[in-house]
Amino acid sequence: MSAILTPAAITESPSRNIRRTLLPNGLLVLTESIPHVRSVSMGVWIASGSRDEPLELNGISHFVEHMVFKGTTTRDARQFAREVDSIGGNLDAFTGKENICFNIKVLDENIPPALELLTDLVLHPTFTPEDISREQGVILEEIKMDEDSPDYLVHETFTQQFWKGNALGRPTLGTVKSVSSFTQPIVFDFYFSRFTPRNMVFSAAGNLDHDRFVAQVGERFSGLGASTGAPPAKPPAPATFAEITLKRKKSLEQVQLCLGVPAPPVDSPARFAVYLLNSMLGSGMSSRLFQTIREDRGLAYSIYSETSPFRDTGALSIYAGTSAEKTPEVIRLTIEELRRLKEEPVPEAELKRAKDQLKSNIVLGLESSASRMSNLARQEMYFGRFFSVDEIVSEVEAVTAADVQALARQLFRPEAIALTVLGNLGPLDVTREALAC
Repeated sequence: MSAILTPAAITESPSRNIRRTLLPNGLLVLTESIPHVRSVSMGVWIASGSRDEPLELNGISHFVEHMVFKGTTTRDARQFAREVDSIGGNLDAFTGKENICFNIKVLDENIPPALELLTDLVLHPTFTPEDISREQGVILEEIKMDEDSPDYLVHETFTQQFWKGNALGRPTLGTVKSVSSFTQPIVFDFYFSRFTPRNMVFSAAGNLDHDRFVAQVGERFSGLGASTGAPPAKPPAPATFAEITLKRKKSLEQVQLCLGVPAPPVDSPARFAVYLLNSMLGSGMSSRLFQTIREDRGLAYSIYSETSPFRDTGALSIYAGTSAEKTPEVIRLTIEELRRLKEEPVPEAELKRAKDQLKSNIVLGLESSASRMSNLARQEMYFGRFFSVDEIVSEVEAVTAADVQALARQLFRPEAIALTVLGNLGPLDVTREALAC
């Protein structure tokens, strides 16, 4: 059977030489040809992650990501390592809140063996009981390691409280209880329900020929039948909770704090205004929080803001590490910066710096085949189309100071602010009045 459908099934993006083909079984293949490089990056993306898990299976997406590396029907883990090394490849995987990705980067001359290794990994895992038992021990140690990391722990606690009772707030790794409960039937059931053509995107970027590559992918995936029945239902957008959580841990030298508000989802028309607001607030050395709290006052070594956009919701959060006695001042100054963004239009010079920084990050972020492969899959999954650099730059330039101020007023409402503080807090207390901005 031919891997390629009718010409109408192929959509091209001439500015970036992007093409997409839907295979007969429903698998979407995306490529970007970059003739001037000698590498090719390819990845299999599963369009579900930890937020799509039921409570009793919390952590199974991450567990399956680990387990596929333990061996297939034709190779054990040691053979995989040897064959990847023999072609100078870089094989990796990760699990997020909304997707799982298995990827490999190789020289263009090694596309066939790399493709064979990647597809064998994804399509033919064995999930033996012995491997499951061993990997449970590994991941339980990973959970303990993360719990010993204060900056990780404060973010995890904040997330759990912010999206309380929802899968989006649960840890991607799972819990000791959930991970310990996984058995071979449970792992296989999850694998077969998620690793389906309709729930996958195969993306690749580098020095490759689209038609030849699609034919090779089609041959490898020909045994994977088309999805039947309804696709897995996506849960509704979760509610957020603006709670103040004080978690006392006497063994810590520093107090860790995370303050955040709900933010627009990943495909929001306001996303570029959000990126610019975040950049000016706390992303980079020239940002307001870094300059005010670290450089001017010396109150913290690490302080920054970040965005966490998802398919139907998001968060803008601020992290800082400081001493218990300085914590009230750090919170007060942070709230003052939020208030300033609401009350005063940002100066044009500051907005221009933020725009230049954002545009630079976008362009530099597309300089490797790996980043372009990832960009292809994410744009397809979240937007269903591809944006050129010129389009994105135009959107960034269109944001005005008034747009940023209006967004700040929308986001930084006192009743929407959530705060988590972790450490040897002593008598420290934080009231809702302290978060009024």
